[in-house]
Amino acid sequence: METKALASNTVALRLERQEDIRWLEVLRLREELQDASDRCQAEGPCLTWEVAQLRAENRALRYRLHRPRVCFGQELIQQAKMEHAAALAAAPAPGTQTPHNHRLCSHGEADVMMYLFGFSMKLLLRVFFQWQKQHLPPPPGQSQEEDTKKKKKKEERELCAEERKQLRFIQDRVRLFETLKEDCQLLFTICQKEGDTRKVISIRVADGEMVHREVWKNTSHQVASEISQELAESTVVAKVNGELWDLDCPLEGDATVELLITFDNREAQAVYWHSSAHILGEAMELLYYGGRLCYSPPTENGFYYDMFIEDRAVSSTELLVLEDICKAIIKEKQPFERLEVSKGILLEMFKYNKFKCRILNEKINTPTTTVYRCSPLIDLCKGPHVKHTGKIKAIKIYKNSSTYWEGNPAMETLQRVYGISFPDNKMMAWEALQEEAKNRDHRKIGKDQELFFFHDLSPGSCFILPRGAFIYNTLMDFIREECHHSHFTEVLSPNVYKKLWEASGHWQHYSENMLTFAVDKDIFALKPMNCPGHCLMFAHRPQSWREMPIRFANFGVLHRNELSGTLSGLTVQRFQQDDAHIFCTVEQIEEEIKACLQFLQSVYSTFGFSFQLNLSTRPENFLGEMALWDETEKQLQNSLVEFGKPWKVNPGDGAFYDPKIDTEIQYAVGRYHHCATIQRDFQLPIRFNLTYVSKDGYKKNPVIIHAILGSVERMTAILSENFGGKWSFWLSSQQVMVIPVVPTCENYALQVSSAFSEEGFMADVDLDHSCTLNKKIRNVQLAQYNFILVVGEKEKTNNAVNVRTRDNKIYGEISLTSAIEKLKDLKKSRTLNAEEEFEALPCTPFCITLF
Repeated sequence: METKALASNTVALRLERQEDIRWLEVLRLREELQDASDRCQAEGPCLTWEVAQLRAENRALRYRLHRPRVCFGQELIQQAKMEHAAALAAAPAPGTQTPHNHRLCSHGEADVMMYLFGFSMKLLLRVFFQWQKQHLPPPPGQSQEEDTKKKKKKEERELCAEERKQLRFIQDRVRLFETLKEDCQLLFTICQKEGDTRKVISIRVADGEMVHREVWKNTSHQVASEISQELAESTVVAKVNGELWDLDCPLEGDATVELLITFDNREAQAVYWHSSAHILGEAMELLYYGGRLCYSPPTENGFYYDMFIEDRAVSSTELLVLEDICKAIIKEKQPFERLEVSKGILLEMFKYNKFKCRILNEKINTPTTTVYRCSPLIDLCKGPHVKHTGKIKAIKIYKNSSTYWEGNPAMETLQRVYGISFPDNKMMAWEALQEEAKNRDHRKIGKDQELFFFHDLSPGSCFILPRGAFIYNTLMDFIREECHHSHFTEVLSPNVYKKLWEASGHWQHYSENMLTFAVDKDIFALKPMNCPGHCLMFAHRPQSWREMPIRFANFGVLHRNELSGTLSGLTVQRFQQDDAHIFCTVEQIEEEIKACLQFLQSVYSTFGFSFQLNLSTRPENFLGEMALWDETEKQLQNSLVEFGKPWKVNPGDGAFYDPKIDTEIQYAVGRYHHCATIQRDFQLPIRFNLTYVSKDGYKKNPVIIHAILGSVERMTAILSENFGGKWSFWLSSQQVMVIPVVPTCENYALQVSSAFSEEGFMADVDLDHSCTLNKKIRNVQLAQYNFILVVGEKEKTNNAVNVRTRDNKIYGEISLTSAIEKLKDLKKSRTLNAEEEFEALPCTPFCITLF
């Protein structure tokens, strides 16, 4: 006992000395930075990486120091009690006298006495020095220095007190979790005794193997281990009866278990990155004691954690420190523990964090919810998670930014830290992809190719320049043509309405996303979508079953009050989209939805996109009757099955008025983006009392099918990143560049350019005399012009052009007429590889004369 106590004391003293040394080093570095200019006003206090690292290490030491100190005190007290009991046992019998100068004193008592003596001496010295400062004058020249030191010490004491206060909430949180965990284990033991735990359940593994085990005594991880230890180690998460499940969660009944072992599986990837976000949250709590954690979702490209820090911002110099702490947490292989707890207890557990309390009060509608623990971190979370932190093999904390609580500028400002992680050595490949994505960013391409720009005087709206307008209008013409082939008729509707949105139900569910203004005591709103206006069009005269289906297409301007935090690039408030609506009978629904899916396939194949179909089902705040929702979801499922392409279910992700089919397209560097939506709507026809006369002469409500490819602005952004600025010829705003070899050919070059422009091409001519011919060709290729037409004296004489591509493929001399006809055919076909297919097209056997 004595040896352990002395060892604890030694560790405590050593850690205390390290803490003091590091704190002095922090103070030294602070003094060096006092005269430096404020270089990081936007980021808050500007600290070097060295200071940030020392601060993090100092806090970690203080956290480690707390436990040895407590152990040492407990050891001393326990030792004193034991030796006191031994002394009483060895005391003389009653009536005998102990010599006055003899005193029972053990080593334990001596240690306690020495500790108390030292504490008393420190107290006496502190009182003496305080009296000396108050009654004796300070030495000359030291008064100001003493005041400065006093002020610094006071600040340090306040800082340490605040950090101890912040550390206390972590301890209280962990203590409550442990109590709840013990209660849960006790309850489980009682249930085992009272219930029939010998019941055998059937567990079918995804490959078809069936095993039989006792209920509540087996987990997905144990099932995997019985198959192969390698399989158990590589499994990210389990899927039990179609639902994601923690590997260590006991199986409750007959189950089909699917083991998700590949990181390429998007569900497994999301779980992996969500677990990584918890590791980041633990690191942020250790580094920023005053911070309050908020949200930590996985994203398509990693994860992030939001934190509220009242008096400062996260500095980019601290990202390496956070990453080092994350790596230390990973090495500890901290297990993820799950508990289901009542809402009231959780409000007590998270009373220090107003943001978690908001989530509990505003987002959680059930009596209980789940929390996950990862060593000191305990967080609200649905889960599931990986088995332990050691499953994360590589992690990088790479970016920080500011945001608002739930994207609302009226709420608190939060600090957001981004990360990425992998189960193997894919970090190098990811960093290369990030660099490629940066070069493909549509904001960069839009600026470099002069397609569009933004201005503070019209936030959330895009100024589209001439070259961008060509791409924009070409897309619009293409979608119009596709709508015409699918038997849609184009209509136009007003931009501003009053009282319409109350009738449609949007005002109750969507008003915060609408731009409104008052006129003569009436509230008007700019339309965020076209469906209510189309309902008014359908209702303006009686309709018959003979006219059904009626298909409206609308390309009007829409406005939505997007939160400033969500506005980025061509994600804007003012936009146009191919908003189409089909009014049909119940019998026509499945056929119309199938036609809409074929319409999407035709459009996306033109751009070379692959896409994923998702059936988004009933949300919590749905309108209407449950039976109608079930019927509608069944019809959408039938259409998807008949369409024959893979699809999956997104539970609870439907619109408030109907389920829908969402599409995600994959583009650029493996990214996914939500685009088209198809949904059946049985609410709007009822709300607007829309009717048609059926075959039997009765009035019936039609069904509305919403079919939307997405905004033209968003599609422009996606295409620019997908092509990386190398636009397909039919879409390109830089289709043809004419380069004269010598000045005497400049007039001919201008006439060639005009001939292409008159045929609807985007054609330019390079008349710059400061560059050589080879330099001009190279510049044009870098500018991503699809075709380069070089004209010299020979071409001028033959009324021809010399053709080459941006990839430096040379086709040689060809007559001007043939070149124009070939390019017209390539543009009409909307081919993705016009530069490769140019040679395969036949030449026109005659020429036109320009003179």
